[in-house]
Amino acid sequence: MSSNPLISPEVLIPRLGDQLVKAGFITDAQLKQSLEFQRQCSAEGKPRLLGQAIIEMGFIDRPTLDRAITEQMLHLRAALEDANRNLEARVQQRTMELEEALRRLSEINQLKANFVANVSHELRTPLTHIRGYLDLLNTESLGPVNDDQKKALDVSLRSANRLQSLIDDLILFSQASRGEMTLTLGRVDLNQVVLKVISLVKPKADDRQIDLEVNVATDLPLVQADVEKLHWVISQLLDNAIKFTKPAGIVQLRVLKDVTNNNLVTVTVADTGIGIQPERIKEIFEPFHQLDSSATRRYGGTGLGLALVRQIIEAHGSLIDVQSEVNKGTKISFPLLISKAD
Repeated sequence: MSSNPLISPEVLIPRLGDQLVKAGFITDAQLKQSLEFQRQCSAEGKPRLLGQAIIEMGFIDRPTLDRAITEQMLHLRAALEDANRNLEARVQQRTMELEEALRRLSEINQLKANFVANVSHELRTPLTHIRGYLDLLNTESLGPVNDDQKKALDVSLRSANRLQSLIDDLILFSQASRGEMTLTLGRVDLNQVVLKVISLVKPKADDRQIDLEVNVATDLPLVQADVEKLHWVISQLLDNAIKFTKPAGIVQLRVLKDVTNNNLVTVTVADTGIGIQPERIKEIFEPFHQLDSSATRRYGGTGLGLALVRQIIEAHGSLIDVQSEVNKGTKISFPLLISKAD
């Protein structure tokens, strides 16, 4: 079996001719002659490696060429090892820098959560006093008020209640951010939760001329959940759906047994509102983030609602699913585990 002359260690050496000239084994003129001889051989269909051409031209012998190739391979190996060591050192350095950046980011997030919590608690005390005196004035406990004063007090109370709700959301968010949000799990009757929620959001829907449809299965089993936080989640989802649905639109609340799993009950809030671009759905769960962040945005809010909704749902061991289409509406649903006692 004849060996292929083109399979040789010298194919591993880049620019072999220049290396031989640099080492003093051949001259520039001899290299040029060898390259010309190599081209002629290739044209005749008898290809030669450059080293073979140099040997046939009589400029160098085989042992000398092999020794030169071996030396170059050793140099290349040493250079590769140096490059690997440098690469490992750079990777290690970058890893340390990333770990430090993550540590600082964690500290910043902790400071932010502490700041939000402290400010929210400081706001809650004076707001409680304001609401208390507004209630006293509104009930005429401090003296009679005329109709205009009554209207002004009603507006003030609504604003104070709105501010109280925002402060409560901030405190809940700070607790979740610091890993301090706890659940008080119990056996929850979803029919009772829905009745209470609808009584709160129905006036908002009526004010915006939105049809609020409720479909709750009559034979629902009890679920395992934190009743207060579940009430807040469903209220928040309905309030959000009403806010982003135009007048004469429809908002639906469905609470039904899961058709694919007998151990689950699925809660769904759907609307015929403005919808969300599919690629931007994940943004709605980012805290303090609004899809419309312009100074003239039409819809208000802190951007905390859905971020907290997801955290509460996930704390229940569940997942929230969002399906939306621009100008056609949004559907948000999540399953709850049926209480083991049922």
